[in-house]
Amino acid sequence: MMSRHDLLAAWREHLINGRRRSAHTVRAYCDAADRLTEQLDLSDWMAVAQLRPAKLRNHLADRRSEGLGNISAARELSAIKGFITFAQDKAGLEKQPPRMRGPRVKKGLPRPISPDDVISLITIVRESAAQPWIGARDSAVLLLMYGAGLRIAEAVSLRGSDYPLSDRLVVTGKGDKQRVVPILPVIRDAVDQYIAACPYRLEPDKALFRGAKGGPLSDGLIRKAVSAARITVGLPESATPHALRHSFATHLLGAGADLRSLQELLGHASLGSTQIYTKVDASSLLDTYRKAHPRERG
Repeated sequence: MMSRHDLLAAWREHLINGRRRSAHTVRAYCDAADRLTEQLDLSDWMAVAQLRPAKLRNHLADRRSEGLGNISAARELSAIKGFITFAQDKAGLEKQPPRMRGPRVKKGLPRPISPDDVISLITIVRESAAQPWIGARDSAVLLLMYGAGLRIAEAVSLRGSDYPLSDRLVVTGKGDKQRVVPILPVIRDAVDQYIAACPYRLEPDKALFRGAKGGPLSDGLIRKAVSAARITVGLPESATPHALRHSFATHLLGAGADLRSLQELLGHASLGSTQIYTKVDASSLLDTYRKAHPRERG
């Protein structure tokens, strides 16, 4: 007899191997399905597939009463819609996602970090590491994000077979889509330094970046290192590892890169996702103007 835990296990396996979702997304989507099945006592695919909109609305209303903000509520609804659609397929029904609109979310602009602050941040991360080889590892990962525009999941998922790096790297991004990104000498040097210092043998079929005990490096460790370093540097909470990718895009655009090329480098499925950086660049320009213009300085 099937249990709700069986449903969650299948859902998790689908997200990881079927949809190739990031660890962060898998965790969030599985948590949403866990809450839904527990609160509504759902233990088979048909029960989930035929969930009435009224019950779903009540469940989401309960979540909002717990203090869930618009962004989190929208993500929760998206996760549940995906889970229900998956259940419909498992139950042999036609896929019909619930016709519910989530709360409006005002999309904020990415906050880039200045080149000087990026260097300071990476330097602090390296110098604060528990061991020199870990510092070399973390700085190499961060340089791949800032210097080549990789997502953190893309950087930590590189394999031993990707080494040694040449002047170009094939990156597998969201939805298993591949793209080619240029690799600067400074990035290659950083990865070379990490490999030379790493106590674990490089193996083609294993992770390029290793954790302290030799297993694959967790992106959570990189986030933790950056979070501690940004306080030392005096950067805001928005200075996350992902902000390095935003900075890569914003600085390239400011240097004259065209949107289509930037879209390819970032691995965006649509040009609309890339166009947000034109607003970021304009916003940065306006800030510079306000600080520099005599009338603005009073």
